[in-house]
Amino acid sequence: MKIFVLVKEVPDTYGDRKLDLTTGLADRAAGDVVLDEITERALEVALSYADANAGTEVVAVSMAPESATASVRRALAMGAGSAVHVVDEQLRGADLGVTAAVLAEVVRRGEPDLVLTGNLSTDGSGGVLPAMLAEHLGFAQLTALSAVTISADAVSGTRVTDYGAQEVSAQLPAVVSITEALPDARFPNFKGIMAAKKKPLEVLSLADLGVSVDPAEAPQTIMTAVAEKPPRAAGVKITDEGDAAAQLVEFLAQNRLV
Repeated sequence: MKIFVLVKEVPDTYGDRKLDLTTGLADRAAGDVVLDEITERALEVALSYADANAGTEVVAVSMAPESATASVRRALAMGAGSAVHVVDEQLRGADLGVTAAVLAEVVRRGEPDLVLTGNLSTDGSGGVLPAMLAEHLGFAQLTALSAVTISADAVSGTRVTDYGAQEVSAQLPAVVSITEALPDARFPNFKGIMAAKKKPLEVLSLADLGVSVDPAEAPQTIMTAVAEKPPRAAGVKITDEGDAAAQLVEFLAQNRLV
């Protein structure tokens, strides 16, 4: 069994996140960057299966700037056997369509049995890349699963909806995205961190993948405007002089909250 896990470096959700007002892209220098927690959970699903099934190969895959090497190495420290890092300046600001097309080429090149990823990232929150990737590959897709069971030739799981829980399954190869309902990822220990330095990390460019990205022709999202987030306005302060309840009700009514 060969499992690809898509991992992504994102601005730390506990830090200050800003947009570059010139490019409209996330300002990576504004704060710390980390491996997205949802992709760590997807990696945990793969590693848990590998722990119980000898011969399983787990490969971390990321499309990110060269500066994201440390985050990719973290996936290796957690237990992935190898990693593929797609780095190309032409991919700066790539939208979901371009990202899916490039990652599809990485998957075709590696021929995994299963692709695991999070349902959406904490920076873009697009939530459609797993389905787009499956469409490019012609793979079955099982998205937004809150439980996953992997076997030698199939994968199954549970998708929670507003109307109940759906039990879904598919034969491999497949693309599976998971939600935060899956267990927390393991923490890299010292042995894993040291071993990560010697594990294979393949760096690929668009030329290596045989992919051409022409911004003038490729369908891409167009940014129409970007502006600084407005300052937070002061809230309404209610002083209780015996009529606080009435003031509160009036405030809620004026703001159509009741």
